[in-house]
Amino acid sequence: MDLGKKLYELRKNKHYSQEQLAEKLGVSRQTVSNWELNQTTPDLLQAKEIANFYQISLDELVGINKKEILTTKVSNVEKLAGIILTILKVIGVLFILYFIFMIIAVVCFSNIKTNVTNIAQTMNCTLNDHAYEITLENSQKIDCPSCNEEMINDIEKFLSSNDIDQNAIEIENYFQQKGGSCQ
Repeated sequence: MDLGKKLYELRKNKHYSQEQLAEKLGVSRQTVSNWELNQTTPDLLQAKEIANFYQISLDELVGINKKEILTTKVSNVEKLAGIILTILKVIGVLFILYFIFMIIAVVCFSNIKTNVTNIAQTMNCTLNDHAYEITLENSQKIDCPSCNEEMINDIEKFLSSNDIDQNAIEIENYFQQKGGSCQ
């Protein structure tokens, strides 16, 4: 609905003539007529006075539909919320894929590490005219069938490094300190 028609209907509903309305608003009858015919429009202050006179809002006077505006805004918010949810879903899927990839990588690298660390070195040592064949496995595990338990415990105390060559040197030093030798 246009403003002129709205002004005409409001005036008729209050049972005022153009002259009576003009007098209440402090304008000429011709001004009221021009507004109703859409030849001119009231300025902002006049529109405010008209809205106050009819006890309506300026929005209602000029035909702004608040419900339509609110519906549009709510629709826009819903669209934005949908976009945000889609983004969060994508991030969630990417996080899950990353987590799965990390598990696969850990499993693969742990198998590689296991295969690399399965190294053994055999040493032939003698002590008090007795021969000992010592196999050093996985850097810190020893196999010595002819060693007694006390000797194995003593040797294991020296095995602190993950370097199999360093541990072999420690075993050799152990036998030398006891008066033996290794080859």
